[in-house]
Amino acid sequence: MTAALELRGLRIRFGGRTVVDDVSFMVDGGEVVAIVGESGAGKSLTARALLGLAPGGAAVTVERLAVDGADATTSGEHGWRRLRGARIGLVAQDALVSLDPLRRIGAEVAEPLRLHRLVRGRTAVTQRVQELLRRVWMPEAERRARQYPHELSGGQRQRALIASALAGAPAVLIADEPTTALDATVQARILALLRRIADDGTAVVFISHDFAAVRRLADRVLVMKDGVIVESGAVADVLEDPQHEHTRLLIAATAHAPRPPRTDDPRPVLVATGVSKSFGSTAAVVDATFTVREGCTLGVVGESGSGKTTLARMLVGVETADVGTLEWTGAPGVQLVHQNPLGAFDPRWTVGRSLREALEAGGVPRAARRSRVTQLLAEVGLAPELAERRPAALSGGQRQRAAIARALAADPQVLVLDEPVSALDPSVREKVLRLLARLQRERGLTMVLISHDLDVMGAVADEVIVMQQGRIVERGAVARVFAAPQHAFTRELLDASGPVSR
Repeated sequence: MTAALELRGLRIRFGGRTVVDDVSFMVDGGEVVAIVGESGAGKSLTARALLGLAPGGAAVTVERLAVDGADATTSGEHGWRRLRGARIGLVAQDALVSLDPLRRIGAEVAEPLRLHRLVRGRTAVTQRVQELLRRVWMPEAERRARQYPHELSGGQRQRALIASALAGAPAVLIADEPTTALDATVQARILALLRRIADDGTAVVFISHDFAAVRRLADRVLVMKDGVIVESGAVADVLEDPQHEHTRLLIAATAHAPRPPRTDDPRPVLVATGVSKSFGSTAAVVDATFTVREGCTLGVVGESGSGKTTLARMLVGVETADVGTLEWTGAPGVQLVHQNPLGAFDPRWTVGRSLREALEAGGVPRAARRSRVTQLLAEVGLAPELAERRPAALSGGQRQRAAIARALAADPQVLVLDEPVSALDPSVREKVLRLLARLQRERGLTMVLISHDLDVMGAVADEVIVMQQGRIVERGAVARVFAAPQHAFTRELLDASGPVSR
């Protein structure tokens, strides 16, 4: 039996540097093969090479590349245009970027049908588009086809992207980090959809750094490090008994036991009573009542649109509650750490200048600012010379550390962290979580952590509140909530997150 995808001896070089070295694997129809690794491991470059989409400046050589029986080893751009969409499709990570903001969803899904002349006639195309949208479980497919990407939720946009990739009925589907930015329940639905697509006979290559997602979806897994496959095998074998040290480190970075319940009774720093916030006719937060305790971490979990970020914005004073009260003990400084540090920094300024500006706002004298910048960088584990770099020149983990340093410049008592590690690789995420734990111990910080990742919540939170459609539906010690959830939505979140330590 011929494999749906066969790759042998792939090498990718930039100048004199080899970034992918002798990568070989096969994928059968109906099989899901996952490629896992951290940023820079070469997994996305490998995925792009499978589509003839290596970036400019890359020198790509391959001993053999066959897609659905077609030899693509020496294909030029003309040959690849015949293959892409018709025999091999791509689902990218960021659907909002991948989808044309000026085109309706229906036109986006119809494009492969028109390019490959698979369906003729406006009525037939419209019907096929709606069939494809229904196949990916898009609610109200007819209405969604008339909408623009910004009118859809993240999960709906990702479904539209999958529908577009499936339009040409390709034998191979490349899914490059398709669930990274999605909430747990939405992620579970997309993974179930990809599994169903594979079970219908499509070969799926799943690129990810999320071992929980790999465990739920894949049949086999390849682990990449520095452009080389360091381990491969059946998912159960690799994840239960990893042989390579790098695989063991990656797996260890994704498993945490919930914090044990505290035996003391810290004083409240904040008491929220009956807090509500609406935007027009949309209720974002409804009757929220909770307590934040000194030196503790309160976790806030829920899907997109559940009110988590609105609640965080009220805590830092960016938004004001319509009704209810937020009663602080004294006047503690509160600082926000954003989800996207690259967007939070002024790209024209060096990291040092951004930190000096924060110190100036905090009343630190000019003469003391330069040395204080060095101290802040050291406190978050960054070298002093990084102060002279702009944010774009830092890695994701370095930018997040710099964002934490800027928040600490004002010497706050409370940090509100909005999805601070959602876009980071497992080992980088683990380092940032350890950093936050250390800063909490050393500074006595109180934290409010917004996240959709229950594994992260288990690692750092003492108490957790679960939000659904603006309401708090469950609250309590994180160990208790994870072990014995009382609300159906909490149980759904835990089930959707895959293996969570309970």
